Amino acid sequence: MNDDVRQIRESHVLAAMSHPLRVRLLDLLKLDGPATASTLAERTASAVGNISHHLKVLSAAGLVEEAPELARDRRERWWRRPSRGLSWSTSDFVGDPVADAAEVLALDRQAALSRQWLSELETAPVVWRDAWFTNETWARLSPGELAELSSRVTALFGEYTDRAGLDDGVEREPVFLFARGFRAEP
Repeated sequence: MNDDVRQIRESHVLAAMSHPLRVRLLDLLKLDGPATASTLAERTASAVGNISHHLKVLSAAGLVEEAPELARDRRERWWRRPSRGLSWSTSDFVGDPVADAAEVLALDRQAALSRQWLSELETAPVVWRDAWFTNETWARLSPGELAELSSRVTALFGEYTDRAGLDDGVEREPVFLFARGFRAEP
């Protein structure tokens, strides 16, 4: 697993990140790098005071930190993510309703972003229509094999996530990637 992924093991941290706007702020800071509350407010069509509140909640949980070296004066506050990724294991939170809510939020977000893409598919540029994919399959795996697959998919995603800062003249746009693998019956 990527060394730049924070393993979440505290319920209060999951609670801090289990809010749709805070998830979006984390996403923006991951994709675009450090930003001020004003910039984030503009990107999310939210009030600056609301963004400041949510940044304080994220900061208290160690999910964002100030970047004072970027400020032009004492009033300007820049924020960044201390790690590029976040991960947690449901086995660390058995019986914790906060973890259940975090999983539901993640699944709802994945479905909402997928539905948004499908609603825009017909008007998307041809190169993006030709590049997108969906894949699903069934396999018979042991828990160990599923864990191995998880590690390999995470590593593959990491290879592409780490390309974000390339300065090779290629235009890149945000792309949402997700994968799930779990025991189920057809």
